[in-house]
Amino acid sequence: MTAITSHPLRVALVGCGIIGLNHARAILKHPDLVITALVDAVPTAATALGDQLVSEHGADRPAEFATLAAALAGAEFDVVVVCTPSGLHVVVAEEALAARKHVVIEKPLDVSLPRAREILALSRRAEQDGLVVSVISQHRFDPASRVVAEAAHSGGFGRLTSGIGSVAWWRSQEYYDSGQWRGTWELDGGGAVMNQGVHTVDLLVWFLGTPVEIDARTALLAHERVEIEDVAVATIRFESGALAVLHATTAAYPGLSVRLQVHGDRGSAIIDDDQLEYFHSVGATAESDGNRAADVVPASELRGGDRGPEQFVIGHLRQYEDIVDAIREHRAPGVTVADAFLSLAVVRAVYLSATLGRPILLDDVLDGSLDDVVVTTGVNA
Repeated sequence: MTAITSHPLRVALVGCGIIGLNHARAILKHPDLVITALVDAVPTAATALGDQLVSEHGADRPAEFATLAAALAGAEFDVVVVCTPSGLHVVVAEEALAARKHVVIEKPLDVSLPRAREILALSRRAEQDGLVVSVISQHRFDPASRVVAEAAHSGGFGRLTSGIGSVAWWRSQEYYDSGQWRGTWELDGGGAVMNQGVHTVDLLVWFLGTPVEIDARTALLAHERVEIEDVAVATIRFESGALAVLHATTAAYPGLSVRLQVHGDRGSAIIDDDQLEYFHSVGATAESDGNRAADVVPASELRGGDRGPEQFVIGHLRQYEDIVDAIREHRAPGVTVADAFLSLAVVRAVYLSATLGRPILLDDVLDGSLDDVVVTTGVNA
């Protein structure tokens, strides 16, 4: 592992597209992080991002490389941030861990469960050696999500009974046509659930616990020339007995909000586009049986509150603060590879259920029993 003293943690950013830019903006806001290398198989992408970091943020220009191997030979860094297409996440992460670097992986962990198992095993060995490996789930660090999770885990909602997660977004045909990898099972790994809904899946699992069984249907209704779904619905049964409904679509014109609801026999909460809309827990008095959201988060984190123009960057910055602290304090990060693997397994179960036309036990996904099933959009007749 690279020796880390009091110097800022040096970052190699692998993948210089839109997601890479968003990560770069968050990284530059952290006083203990500096980008020293940009890596992209398309040289012009790395150059364009470098130009932007210098002109917009006054950053020192990072070195540019076509491969991580070249960056490892030509630059000094402590952390590798993986922002490549989803199907390449594990390949890059494996190379970084072999070089004994800390690793941050953009969601989802990967599109392949067998590959994800490999990185899970590697990450556990790396963690024993003092390396930090984290997967981006920035919404776990939103103030609204944190108060809901605390109430759910501490019994503040009483017995958890149900949940709803809905991602009602729109993506144009031009979006899918903008890259050859978009809309493919091989590199995109799926559609509305894998790409747009994975954060909502992650939060449902974080709030409600370990899933047991998933029953789902998917369809491609509003787009062409893609392999994956633009509509999915699923029911999820949890170990506690709680039931949840998952809905994800990129065919909800013109694009609406992401809503999460958590219900128990002593309280409930609603999050809308990452802001708290409703909150009531068992601790409320009889005189205040209504909405207590304003009591538990700042005004900017209430639904409709002004979070400023950089809310997306700030969300990632919150997770980077946790990652830096984990490295400095020699502890596990707030989001581990194991957390991301569980969420990926739930997404895989959605696709398996839709393909096979029957409910799927999560244990059968986790143990690899269904790894050989080729998933499709809708029932494989």
